Amino acid sequence: MTSGELLHPDILLRAYSAGIFPMAESRDDHDVYWVEPKRRGILPLDGFRLSHSLAKTLRRRTFNVTVDQDFEGVMRACAAPQPDREDSWISEEIIAAYTQLHRLGHAHSIETWRDGQLVGGLYGVSIGRAFFGESMFSRVTDASKVALAYLVARLKVGGYSLLDCQFITPHLASLGAIEISREAYRALLSKAVAGAGVSGAGATASATSGDFFALDALAPAAGAAATKVSGPASGQFIAQLLGQTS
Repeated sequence: MTSGELLHPDILLRAYSAGIFPMAESRDDHDVYWVEPKRRGILPLDGFRLSHSLAKTLRRRTFNVTVDQDFEGVMRACAAPQPDREDSWISEEIIAAYTQLHRLGHAHSIETWRDGQLVGGLYGVSIGRAFFGESMFSRVTDASKVALAYLVARLKVGGYSLLDCQFITPHLASLGAIEISREAYRALLSKAVAGAGVSGAGATASATSGDFFALDALAPAAGAAATKVSGPASGQFIAQLLGQTS
């Protein structure tokens, strides 16, 4: 099978539901391989560590935060060279495949903007009550942390039970991520995706699925645009919501 066939939406969704995800050896590699870590990074939704400085940044509304407004832009920013990493596992084939998942409603991005410029964000895959975080980037201080805070709040309000981080990093650990065994992860995953369809457009929309957009309906914002943005939930509200369990 070609990489395009391996990354067909149905195959991707089934792979994630089984605890497996694809990566490329490099940005220019046309092939992919499948990964199932022996130790898995997750971020318990009630364990997100909201520091005083991050809470202050949220309350100040330092960034404009949106959802699904520039999915491909976030992916390409995540794949771009970084000071500590020249290459990336996010290839053009992976970008094309996940952009298709996004168009089908199975993948989402959260963007942070400053002065009209995309300065941070993250993206991932949603199946049932599980969200599989793929990658995030930051071009200015706290840009990715704010995106992650909005994601955690969104998942909590939307009834999700699992935020998969794939691999643990010191950065994620500082925000509350932990590492668990493959067996423990599989048990959490099984409960989170139980009853959710994993093929076809909109197949995961069921009573057993989380509502990724529930947060947007909590508080109407005066003059808010009729788009899927985080405007209705202010930084003050996000800080309050996460502070209750941090």
